Amino acid sequence: MTTILQINSAARSQGAQSTLLANELTTRLQQSNPGSKVVSRNLQAEPLPHLDDAILGAFFTPAEQRTPEQQAIAARSEALIAELQAADIVVIGAPLYNFGISSQLKTYFDWIARAGVTFRYTANGPEGLVKGKKVYVVSARGGKYQGTPNDTQTPYLKTFLGFLGMTDVNFIYAEGLNLGQEAASAALASAREAIAAA
Repeated sequence: MTTILQINSAARSQGAQSTLLANELTTRLQQSNPGSKVVSRNLQAEPLPHLDDAILGAFFTPAEQRTPEQQAIAARSEALIAELQAADIVVIGAPLYNFGISSQLKTYFDWIARAGVTFRYTANGPEGLVKGKKVYVVSARGGKYQGTPNDTQTPYLKTFLGFLGMTDVNFIYAEGLNLGQEAASAALASAREAIAAA
């Protein structure tokens, strides 16, 4: 059975175009993978705390030496990682905020990037341990940035996901959503065309 993990990272609880389009993509992937299971993670509804001394202490303390509080923090991270590892397909709704990803998504990445768990260092350099996934990133943007130096989001996501071992990454863009009704309609039509082809 195919497992699809959908990660919504918009700051908005309602009406975020990245979430709406990610939902449409997940529905499309369900149709092409009969009997698939969908797991949804909403980073706005279930926020993760930003890294701090307590969280880093838990991550870097050997398991047998952790306090009960550190064990709870590590267990939360390990549950997120297990959820990701169990997925065959990952759909990430990723709006462009101030040339990058949302703080919600960055925090999620901080909770799953664990040395020795999701990546490791070898004599030949780092090796990602989250392998065999097909990843779709649905990026909603107010302006048009794709292929320009101002699109720092795409290379960052490719780099981070690749570092963890996820190299089959496909981007679906909805650009120009804040450039007037005609531009927004064209952006959504283009994104939906890409979703239909997924």
